[in-house]
Amino acid sequence: MTNHFSRVYAAQTVGLSAHIISVETDIVKNTLHAFSIVGLPDKAVEEARDRVSAAIKNIGFASPKSSQQKTIISLAPADIRKEGPIFDVALAIGFLLADEQIICNPEHMLFLGELALDGGLRPGKGILPLAREAKKRGFTDVFVPEANAAEAALIEGIAVYSVRTLGEIVEHIDETDPTKKDGQRKNIARTELVAEPHRTITPTISRSATDMADVRGQESAKRGLEIAAAGGHNVCMYGPPGTGKTMLARAFAGLLPPLDMEEALEITAIHSVAGTLEDVVQISAPFRAPHHTASHTSIIGGGTIPKPGEVTLAHHGVLFMDEFPEFDKRVIEALRQPLEDNIVTVSRVKGTETFPANVILVAAMNPCPCGNFGSAKRCTCTQSQLIGYRKKLSGPIMDRIDIWLHVDAVDHATLDTAAPRGEGSDAVRARVALARNVQRARFTDLAHVTKNADMKARDVDERATLSEHARETLVDSARALGLSARAYHKTIKVARTIADMEGKDSVEETHILEALRYRPRVWEM
Repeated sequence: MTNHFSRVYAAQTVGLSAHIISVETDIVKNTLHAFSIVGLPDKAVEEARDRVSAAIKNIGFASPKSSQQKTIISLAPADIRKEGPIFDVALAIGFLLADEQIICNPEHMLFLGELALDGGLRPGKGILPLAREAKKRGFTDVFVPEANAAEAALIEGIAVYSVRTLGEIVEHIDETDPTKKDGQRKNIARTELVAEPHRTITPTISRSATDMADVRGQESAKRGLEIAAAGGHNVCMYGPPGTGKTMLARAFAGLLPPLDMEEALEITAIHSVAGTLEDVVQISAPFRAPHHTASHTSIIGGGTIPKPGEVTLAHHGVLFMDEFPEFDKRVIEALRQPLEDNIVTVSRVKGTETFPANVILVAAMNPCPCGNFGSAKRCTCTQSQLIGYRKKLSGPIMDRIDIWLHVDAVDHATLDTAAPRGEGSDAVRARVALARNVQRARFTDLAHVTKNADMKARDVDERATLSEHARETLVDSARALGLSARAYHKTIKVARTIADMEGKDSVEETHILEALRYRPRVWEM
């Protein structure tokens, strides 16, 4: 019996983290036939035996099932569960090397992709973070399916090869003397793949189908949303149905400034892993609007093996929760950690993952089940219904929302097509961008803070200077309103944003008074 061995490399994501996987192949000749894959593979990886065998045969090589030999493939490290078909190409290359059908040094090469039975490559998920990890670990060449090449080429300093078939990879890396190739391989021209040029991206603004000018009236709500966009504050709009809350929320996405390069790559990596990437790269702030029947797992993340949820898919963007109290109470309460710490930690028996969740929560709700409480129409809700509806939002959740906006019915004359339109999103966005620039300059030495909403208690003390009158007004009002320590600091953050929008160095009394106006007033809801 003769032993043959090879080692090549693939990669996979676990949660949002990329892991390099060593694919080790050992072949024992002249023995009973066997072909096994070890290293904690899932069903898709185990089924790769048939895909790989057929693909190798169909590009003109002897497949693992065509001779009397024992083939064992180990995916290391063995304590990480291997999921999905992304290992197919590495399995095939590893076998061809161990079987001495090709010759190459794969030490600095990474092979990614699913194989079709004819040897073609199908696209996979999470290619961007895998390419980034490959560069970090010193790999020089990454072979990816053609559909994923543009995504991988976002990583500078590594050669990314766009591949359509397994045969293209083999002919590119194989160092066998062409005159010694036998059978149908003699007729295969040597292929020299060309590395994809590095792609640069220009993040853009979110172009919402709804413009602020499309919303007639509601100037007070528009002002509150502008402040929320400028400082990254969570906001909740409440009022009777049909008053424009949903329109305002959708227009809000168009007020956010463009992402920077690092944010765009981070969001793209998240959506690539989740399989929700609609384009090559996510170049604008995401806007996620899950239905109120969505489950706890789909919103927060989870599953047997933790996966990101909507709150992570909205990272650096907007999470819009319409009919907020109608969401399951477990979902609403689970928002406590992401709204406070900008992360969400999901713990399961098979692992614990921490996902980023720096979102602006935009919630919309009616004041009661029938929607008419506090409006000109008669409310038909009983007292017990009102109490039950309000109990759906706990004090800790209400405390974590910075700005509460009452969106009341609009005068019908304002809705007339002949009535003048309000200010458009472009003009508001320009002011938001100026305020964000002021904040970036203030927080250049703080890695964890980019906008006012990100400030911790210590940052508020050090970076949000209050005038003497402003401080006295805040303390007196906090006592009168019974503000918690969290609400006290959130009021300062909102006031700091208002001051930034006016170009003021310190927070004045008027800024504090306006910020206090946005605290929740339960008797109106």
